[in-house]
Amino acid sequence: MVIRGVLFDFSGTLFRIEPVRDWLDAVLREEGVDVTPEDFERYVSGLTEAGALPGGPSPVRVPDRLAGAMSRRDLSAALHREAYTGLARCVALPEPGLYDALYDRHKRPEAWRPYPDAAEVLTGLRRAGIAVCVVSNIGWDLRPVFRAHGLDALVDAYVLSFEHGLQKPDAGLFRIACSLIGRDPADVVMVGDDRGADGGAAALGCEVRFVDHLPVAERPDGLRSLGLVPG
Repeated sequence: MVIRGVLFDFSGTLFRIEPVRDWLDAVLREEGVDVTPEDFERYVSGLTEAGALPGGPSPVRVPDRLAGAMSRRDLSAALHREAYTGLARCVALPEPGLYDALYDRHKRPEAWRPYPDAAEVLTGLRRAGIAVCVVSNIGWDLRPVFRAHGLDALVDAYVLSFEHGLQKPDAGLFRIACSLIGRDPADVVMVGDDRGADGGAAALGCEVRFVDHLPVAERPDGLRSLGLVPG
């Protein structure tokens, strides 16, 4: 296959969200809320189990009252916030303002780290004339994350679920992406970490390649190993 375009997922593929522990610690410090070490550990465990950090660990159980919002969370900004602040509220935090502060923190560029080989692979694709589009199930604008980390100039287009009212694996989202970069799906590879969501590109005729959803330090060359950049 001659690759003429690559679609990339965002979270768990090109970038990884900070750990729950760091997420909570940053917000507590910013909000000036002091907690005991014992309470801090309890909050970390509770938020992890609740799946309250978007892009972090999945919920152990989704409360019935949040099931609808969670299933449709990436269709709009309002649903995304409702779903994740709702999960966070499963944990009794010391200040009511912390729930929105936690949600807002996860959207900030400093909460995200690119995988070690992301810049190398994106640069290689740009030099080879291979078009790149980021296709993400998400409820907020991730473009500032790419700009802050110096990767925006290496991306030709973004297709974000909440901007189109479609969620992966809907083939319509991948169709929009291929159209924006002007490539036939048969010449495009979709790269992601979720076989269910990202695998939907296969229905359109794209080849799909997967990386493991691992912490940044544990996946130094997952993107490089896919052979996307011509030798």
